Amino acid sequence: MSGALLGPRGRATAFCALAFIVVVVVRALRALAAVAVAALLIAAPTHARGESPPAAGAGGASIPGATAHARPWLGVAMDRDGATGAAQPSGTVTGGVHVTHVIRGSPAEKAGLREGDRLLRVAGTPVAQGSDVIQVVSAHAVGDALDVVFARGGREQSTRLVLTAFPSQDDMLRMDLVGAFAPPWRDVEAVSGSFPASLASLRGHVVLLDFWATWCGPCRVVIPKLDELQARYGAQGLNVLGVSTEGSQEVALFAQRMAMHYGVAVDKHAATTRAYGVYSLPTLVVIDKRGVVRDVSIGFDPASDVRLDATVRALLAEPAAP
Repeated sequence: MSGALLGPRGRATAFCALAFIVVVVVRALRALAAVAVAALLIAAPTHARGESPPAAGAGGASIPGATAHARPWLGVAMDRDGATGAAQPSGTVTGGVHVTHVIRGSPAEKAGLREGDRLLRVAGTPVAQGSDVIQVVSAHAVGDALDVVFARGGREQSTRLVLTAFPSQDDMLRMDLVGAFAPPWRDVEAVSGSFPASLASLRGHVVLLDFWATWCGPCRVVIPKLDELQARYGAQGLNVLGVSTEGSQEVALFAQRMAMHYGVAVDKHAATTRAYGVYSLPTLVVIDKRGVVRDVSIGFDPASDVRLDATVRALLAEPAAP
């Protein structure tokens, strides 16, 4: 289901993406205070001419020379500038920049960096805050090898990584989720239908987890299609679930008005939304019987209905989780 149900095509989806970012930032400002989400990707600013890498052609082939001015990418999220991170035991290495997340398949992940590490020096330059790391990375190019000194468990260690081109947000989200166990949801409140308390309770079921909002036009188009899938395959083990960061009463009334016959919950502090890396609506995460993410779809593509139906049937046919 590559490319899947949704793709950033059309003004409506673009508007939803922008509006969603604004809503989440406003609603989750306190929760976001500890993490610089924009640094999630450590995308260094574009080089002198400010050129973005050319897009791939329709067939997916890269345009020759496309990485010549591509932004280098490290692939980590860090504490915002000024944050101190968790207290360190006495006698251990302190300072540096606290890593809050490492994107799967990124240069950082391939080099062995982990969540909780503290970056001390990048390419020989001491770093004390996230902006320092971004500045160092921005001075290099795609393909450059950087030595990184970091602290783990209070002990100083080092590794070498090779910078790669900054991927699209869609590709980055798929890199981070597809093939990995789906993050557990937390601090969500069921407001309509049956929404399980935990993802673990759905082992043996196929889950379509839809991140949406009442104000999102494409979301309103997708909801009836998801409702049809729930009606068609619910008895065979499909669970469609919807998650919104809006207010409980607003979401409950909307679910009733739209006749949503599947579980809907509100993500009160956007913790689950951030855990899944959602940046645009609707975002649909397809989870198999083992709890592994099999696909992520962003936006709305009417041509994907058949593919989604086929994917659901294929996953339902797979053996149940041991």
